[in-house]
Amino acid sequence: MEQLRVGILGFGNLGRGAAAAVSQSPDMALAGIFTRRPPEQVAAEAGGMPVCPAALLEEGGPPVDVLLLCGGSAGDLPRQSPRYAGRFHIVDSFDTHARAPEHFAAVDAAARRGGRAAVICAGWDPGLFSVLRALALAALPRGESHTFWGEGVSQGHSEAVRRLPGVLDARAYTVPIPAALEAARAGEGAELTPGSMHRRVCYVALEEGAEPETVRRAIVTMPHYFADYDTTVHFVAREELARDHTGLPHGGLVLRTGRTGRGEAHRAGLEFRLRLDSNPEFTGGVLAACARAAWRLGQAGEYGCKTLLDIPPALLLPFDRGEEGYWKLI
Repeated sequence: MEQLRVGILGFGNLGRGAAAAVSQSPDMALAGIFTRRPPEQVAAEAGGMPVCPAALLEEGGPPVDVLLLCGGSAGDLPRQSPRYAGRFHIVDSFDTHARAPEHFAAVDAAARRGGRAAVICAGWDPGLFSVLRALALAALPRGESHTFWGEGVSQGHSEAVRRLPGVLDARAYTVPIPAALEAARAGEGAELTPGSMHRRVCYVALEEGAEPETVRRAIVTMPHYFADYDTTVHFVAREELARDHTGLPHGGLVLRTGRTGRGEAHRAGLEFRLRLDSNPEFTGGVLAACARAAWRLGQAGEYGCKTLLDIPPALLLPFDRGEEGYWKLI
């Protein structure tokens, strides 16, 4: 079997999860971990996996079929995805919903110029949950859809807090509000918004000399992340953060309620639930699956940017239609 050569840019929590997913995929081989940190520092964490400086991506470096971009949506991906989409087939996990259209446009232009395929927003939300929302809407056109996240650690929100001046480390939790979930399930959620369905709880370790109130204000007013939510900020010692907040669990729920039939007399409801011990490991699995799709799209000459809404599920699978595994899914 000819293996897909996958490169990984960034080796934080998501990069480690992506590397694990590639190692579990017989049709893939890790071409290299590319890092902006000193490679010898990352090599100690990589356990024998090949580690290269990120600069090699500009110079050719090891052959890479698809590059997985494992940086954060707040600062890394808006620059990296358009930069590399013209040189490689890429996959990213951009997760700022409100800015997805502009990110798509930038990546699409670069990928088309370079004759490459790019898949963006390839996590579980956006990503898999996007597809589930679409399926629910298609099957039940008269109804209401709602998405609940958590309770769990949001990687994107945590990374956004860590980038603030004065922050040493942070974890941001998303917590669903039970009354909102009950209303949505009862078909009474027409007025619900993401901000009325969830609250945010942040645990933050500060750098020496940082002003807590300044950092708190920067967090709770941050657009696209915390400004529209009831957000509580707890300042804790770095040791406490490391002791009590090392896990990265998460999950969520997509549900749609509505009516069927000519007289709309019959109720219908769909629910899709996700429970994760490790958010980055699962997200890494989505990135690896999308690497297959990006490569197949590129081989077919379908250049430009795609989201999971645009990709036939068969392109994500490690086998073809003629194989037994395909028909077991029918």
